[in-house]
Amino acid sequence: MKLQRPFTTGLFAALGVLLAIAIGAAVLQLATVLTYVLTAVFLALGLDPLVSQLERLRLPRWLAMLIAVVVVLGVVVAIAFLIVPVIVSQGANLINQVTRIASGYNGWDDFIGQVQAAVPNVNVQDLLNQATQYLQDNAGVITGGVLSIGAGILGGIGGSVIVVILTLYFTASINEFKGALYRLVPMSRRQRFASIAEQIFQAVGRYVIGQVGLALVNGVLSFVFLTVVGAQLPAVFAFIAFLGSLIPLVGTISGAVLIVLGQLLLMPNATGDGLPIWVITAIYYLVYMQVEAYLLSPRIMNRAVKVPGVVVVIAALTGGTLLGILGALIAIPVAAAILLIVDQIIVPKQAES
Repeated sequence: MKLQRPFTTGLFAALGVLLAIAIGAAVLQLATVLTYVLTAVFLALGLDPLVSQLERLRLPRWLAMLIAVVVVLGVVVAIAFLIVPVIVSQGANLINQVTRIASGYNGWDDFIGQVQAAVPNVNVQDLLNQATQYLQDNAGVITGGVLSIGAGILGGIGGSVIVVILTLYFTASINEFKGALYRLVPMSRRQRFASIAEQIFQAVGRYVIGQVGLALVNGVLSFVFLTVVGAQLPAVFAFIAFLGSLIPLVGTISGAVLIVLGQLLLMPNATGDGLPIWVITAIYYLVYMQVEAYLLSPRIMNRAVKVPGVVVVIAALTGGTLLGILGALIAIPVAAAILLIVDQIIVPKQAES
């Protein structure tokens, strides 16, 4: 094939490549903002089923949203007043216990001697000298890293506030957003597109509610179990279990590992003639994870998004690899949407051909 005006063609091709690079760079620069927006949309879709349920009681949209927001914020505030003081108090106890454990050694030299006795084939003092030299040589880098961590924490707090505000806006205007989206589709396909889109939105909302429900089950059961067995800081570790269970696939096991390690640090020995608390805790979470994986999660998630288990695993791993925690959160609803599109669009077309 002979190209007409090769210089002009090459120039436009080069401009197209440069434009694509510029768009990619802009997307990377806006990655944080896009993350906030996607998270807010995700949460708004999770809040929408509650608003829709109130609307079915013949309440206007604004009043239904106001009631839903007040209920959610009221629950959050109630949990904060009930749990946060306990977490703060038990967190202070954790710091005191760690300090007490550290102060149990009679001087730094005694501590080094005990470590050296535990690993006789390693020159502990030499390793400490190397570590001290490294800290002296890289003090500026380490200080900058600490400042970066502090800035990241402040940024996370600010981002949380932004996400909450965006969630309220998206919840209030979600019907207008859907209407604008549907108007972009040709009239001949609009009804079918709207039907599939509504099913996807409902699946996302049910998924959010289901994931929060699983997290609440894990948090409540963890608090009851840790309190009954006499574990240290049950409220703190139950809160860790709740936060971990919000992350699909790996969250529960990650929280369980942190809790078991915490009990091992605080209570390494057996109480009385029984097993150590950390061993009992490890056994409990091994049993609980089986119950969650084979009983709780399938019942809740199959009703919410109707995604096969193997697809859940693949989707969560892929989303977590691409977008981190946010990717793991949205991967399962995205997989549900893809399966729905395949089932209602692609499969019927293949059957007709």
